[in-house]
Amino acid sequence: MQTRRTFLGLMASKIQQLQSKACQASQFLSKHGTTYYKQLLEQNKQYIVEPPTVEKCNELSKQLLYTRLASIPGRCESFWKEVDSVKHMWRNRKELKVEDAGIAALFGLECFAWYCAGEIVGRGFTFTGYYV
Repeated sequence: MQTRRTFLGLMASKIQQLQSKACQASQFLSKHGTTYYKQLLEQNKQYIVEPPTVEKCNELSKQLLYTRLASIPGRCESFWKEVDSVKHMWRNRKELKVEDAGIAALFGLECFAWYCAGEIVGRGFTFTGYYV
């Protein structure tokens, strides 16, 4: 029972610290947020399309979507070139250097790590009680 009270007291103090930090952040943003916003817009004004209307934003989002879709064939072609390169390396694996094998192993390890991260993120809703 005592450990539970200690744990709850610790959690309460952590919540108070978090509230204090959130309050400080809120005060900082209220003082400096507008300045930062104006500075950000000024630094990136070459990317701002005039007039900045909802219609223009919708047009640009459609252009982005269809430009990305149009780039898929080129990406597929690059992918198949990479696959052909790997096939060529596999056929000539007796000539493979240790450095190349190490790079391939690191690449495989990175792919596996991204797969694991995706699985963890994908299952994140089950940890919170929400089921998709």
